[in-house]
Amino acid sequence: MHIGIDVGGTNTDAVLVEGRRVLAECKTTTTVDVTTGIINAISGIRHAFDPAAVHAVMIGTTQFVNAVVEGRGLAQTAAVRLGLPATKALPPFVDWPQRLREVIGGHAYLCHGGHEYDGRVISPLNVDELRAVAVDIAAKGVRSVAISSVFSLVNGDFERQAAEILTAEVPDLMISFSHEIGRLGLLERENATIINAALRELAEQIADGLTESLAAQGIDAPLYLSQNDGTLMDLEYARCYPVATFSSGPTNSMRGGAFLSGLDECAVIDVGGTTTDVGMLHNGFPREASSQVLISGVRTNFRMPDVLSVGLGGGSVVREHANGIEVGPGSVGFRLSQQALVFSGDTLTATDIAVAAGLADIGDASLVSGLDRTLVGSVLDHVCDRIASLVDRMRTSPAPLPVVLVGGGSVLVPDKIEGVSDLVRPEHHAFANAIGAAIAQVGGEVDRVFTIDPARRDEVLDAARQEAVDKAVAAGAKADSVRIVDVEEIPLAYLPGNASRVRARAVGDLVLDDAVRRARA
Repeated sequence: MHIGIDVGGTNTDAVLVEGRRVLAECKTTTTVDVTTGIINAISGIRHAFDPAAVHAVMIGTTQFVNAVVEGRGLAQTAAVRLGLPATKALPPFVDWPQRLREVIGGHAYLCHGGHEYDGRVISPLNVDELRAVAVDIAAKGVRSVAISSVFSLVNGDFERQAAEILTAEVPDLMISFSHEIGRLGLLERENATIINAALRELAEQIADGLTESLAAQGIDAPLYLSQNDGTLMDLEYARCYPVATFSSGPTNSMRGGAFLSGLDECAVIDVGGTTTDVGMLHNGFPREASSQVLISGVRTNFRMPDVLSVGLGGGSVVREHANGIEVGPGSVGFRLSQQALVFSGDTLTATDIAVAAGLADIGDASLVSGLDRTLVGSVLDHVCDRIASLVDRMRTSPAPLPVVLVGGGSVLVPDKIEGVSDLVRPEHHAFANAIGAAIAQVGGEVDRVFTIDPARRDEVLDAARQEAVDKAVAAGAKADSVRIVDVEEIPLAYLPGNASRVRARAVGDLVLDDAVRRARA
């Protein structure tokens, strides 16, 4: 048995899953402190299981990305870049919004180091220079440091050596390495590392809170968090790499949609309480974004799904004005049960429209029975047109494609959408996000530059595949269940020597044997 939990902006969902069977499900309102909402959701399915029978708990949470968007709970962070005499023109934080830079301090340091694409050293590390940086960091009271080095994906030794020098001077520093977090592209990889470093202290607090919430229910099973690519990481990994959870919500919904529908190649529409997310599935996993991803105005390049999101959901506020109907992006969020008309509130929401149209049985339908039928029809048409537009933007060919519809707000979507060949609304669709967390697998990825001799191309690609498999097994996957789900080779014509960027990704089922887990740890 697995418990899957998804914490959204409006609702917190929990499901109990055994194999391919969903044994119990519960949807509760998300609470301000999040932990209380998780406890409430687990309490809703508590009747269906013995805590000793639960083998693992998987949680998808938006707490970390919300902290960055809102600029709260972030630690003072130092960015140390190894690249002098190169890279001086564009120092760390150069493209950050002023507000966010001020929140985390904007402490930037340029030092010697770095490599060329082929591993040649730009300049050696300067130990005295790094010791001076450590002294300044300590004087400013900074505890979290992001270290980035030019082409550290080719050779990460300088980042590790710099960390040893810094921690020798300031032992309690928390270090984040760019070669472990981002991809090719110095500024974007550095930005992702800085964000990760700023979240490290918050990650400690959230990890402790999640553990306490499970203990309060008598559950002693291992706890995992969902990652952006649809795979899992354990709690200790999450303490070190909180940025890996940023897009776990939409990813869980897409993985849950694939599981419930049995489709591996399709579009998934997740209509939640606050937003609608549309993504594409390939081999049962979300298509990844190929370009940079903006997080609160900061360019990053870590693993994120290619998802289009709009402020449209069950809690979206409906307004009439001279130019027509407006649905969202404003939302009552987790206050739906207090502010929506069907709950005796005073705000017209998309949920009220669904109830008035007979699409949902929520709250007191008599409170919206007097709504203008023309208004109800106009809102539903508006919702349908916006979702059809999102699907059209995500498709890669003009051919109609199958669509899986999930999420509690999916009652707003009609049974036919233009350009959709088959609309599937599977059983348990309102809990696809939590189900996606419960059935998540463990993954491993390789993404770096290789110098490929045309005569040895297959050998290099096989080595990249094997490295991805080894990483998945090391992360906790059953060796005999691991499979390669994606391999990509991109020749880099602007670099000499037959250089190519190779990405390989492997996934496998989670090992649940305690002895094996402890041995790997």
